[in-house]
Amino acid sequence: MEGEKNAGYAITDRLSVGNLEFVIGQKENAPDKFVTWRCKKGEKDYHWGHYVSDRLTALEDLCNRALDEIHHLKSLQKEEISDERAVQQAEKKSREPER
Repeated sequence: MEGEKNAGYAITDRLSVGNLEFVIGQKENAPDKFVTWRCKKGEKDYHWGHYVSDRLTALEDLCNRALDEIHHLKSLQKEEISDERAVQQAEKKSREPER
């Protein structure tokens, strides 16, 4: 059974973060033998390719892209927590009797 391919590159590695996936593709006869792409989890619409000539650079790029998404999701989580606290404070104040 043949593995997954995109644009002639064989998908060799995959990292999932949230609702995104980041993959490495490899194509031996290409000028840039490796590429990292991102796509929505469960879809095969790969985009935002970063093309590189060696596997270690591709692995580094894959990890950096995944870490960037992790940092983005964590910042959103912090904003949600901050917003929830603000709502709780407003609700608490609205229940307090005026003096």
